[in-house]
Amino acid sequence: MTVEPYDAVDVIRAKRDGGVVPEPALRWMVDAYTRGYVSDAQMASFAMAVFQRGMERDEIRVLTDAMIASGERMSFAALGKRTVDKHSTGGVGDKITLPLAPLVASFGVAVPQLSGRGLGHTGGTLDKLEAIPGWRAALSNEEMFAQMQGDVGAVICAAGSGLAPADKKLYALRDVTGTVEAIPLIASSIMSKKIAEGTDALVLDVKFGSGAFMQDIDRARELARTMVALGTDSGVATTALLTDMNVPLGLAIGNANEVRESVEILAGGGPADVRALTVALAKEMLALAGQPDADVEAALDDGRAMDSWKAMIRAQDGDPDAPLPVARETHVVTAPADGVMTRMDALPFGIAAWRLGAGRARAEDPVVHEAGIDLHAKPGDRVTKGQPLFTLSAADEARFPRAIDALEDAWELGDTAPEAGPIVRERITA
Repeated sequence: MTVEPYDAVDVIRAKRDGGVVPEPALRWMVDAYTRGYVSDAQMASFAMAVFQRGMERDEIRVLTDAMIASGERMSFAALGKRTVDKHSTGGVGDKITLPLAPLVASFGVAVPQLSGRGLGHTGGTLDKLEAIPGWRAALSNEEMFAQMQGDVGAVICAAGSGLAPADKKLYALRDVTGTVEAIPLIASSIMSKKIAEGTDALVLDVKFGSGAFMQDIDRARELARTMVALGTDSGVATTALLTDMNVPLGLAIGNANEVRESVEILAGGGPADVRALTVALAKEMLALAGQPDADVEAALDDGRAMDSWKAMIRAQDGDPDAPLPVARETHVVTAPADGVMTRMDALPFGIAAWRLGAGRARAEDPVVHEAGIDLHAKPGDRVTKGQPLFTLSAADEARFPRAIDALEDAWELGDTAPEAGPIVRERITA
């Protein structure tokens, strides 16, 4: 019988009392939890101690590295070209990955976008793409490499179970123990997977506001700085943009309708805020890949990004030209009076779309691809009485009442347009 070198209770006490956990003990704690020696109850206690006491930069680095060491580590060195990835902390109407990956790939850069599914009010990239007939999320490592090495360049797919299994186990525990919001645990969770993925460079889209994970900009900034430091310390060129998620992004919230809006962006059109953020992130990614002067707007306008999109979708057995699913039932909310849209809180719109069937309450729930909300007005727009403000879509009209309830205090009409700030507020580097 193997004698364990440390005791979980001692590690918990050290953090509970505000101390720094020694590196060997912290690495052991992660490994022993992954092996099942440290119990869920003990790790939950440790997570709560971290939530309350925080961690120093070096502790977060060790925690992240230990989670990477719990599984496989990929390498794209054999591709023969630079790889750059992007991660968003998630929000309402955030479909940026869809136009961004093929746009960056159109410049000859490999984009390994390992994505996830939605849970609650934030949508999942894979759920959106599965609205496209035939498209598949599950690729082998060999398929993924071949797609990036060839003419396609970009791949958006599900992450394999071999990457940072300690994080998968800890993430599920945090979800049910009230410790999700701990910045050291969020940062190590995100970055362990991204560093294990093996990308050369990484751009983080860290959102703040009503529809974001971090509603307060100061906490979002702290999270961004922590993740940039983790990436830099691990040899991954990392930058972050702090972006506004107080208002839904674009005019579509859902799955199929967000794919439609993404295709509009790739065709040189689409809502100004979605295009602006796509362009900003693409410039950031290409600068890290050694192309600081790349004209990304030209690639959207001249069809190169669209060609890249179609090749990427076809490579994963999807039909980019097939019609997307359309909802059987719709409900239109109209303006009760003349005025200007002065407020539109992102979170209630995300909850309403979820209640319509666009999201899931449990990881195993299916999503309804055609469910969602299309916005016909955003803050600053003038509307007249009776004009459509938003269209709710669902497979079953019984879903409308609770979705409408979620929107009851989510928006406001007034007399004067609110002052609009830029969508990108700050750029954070090492």
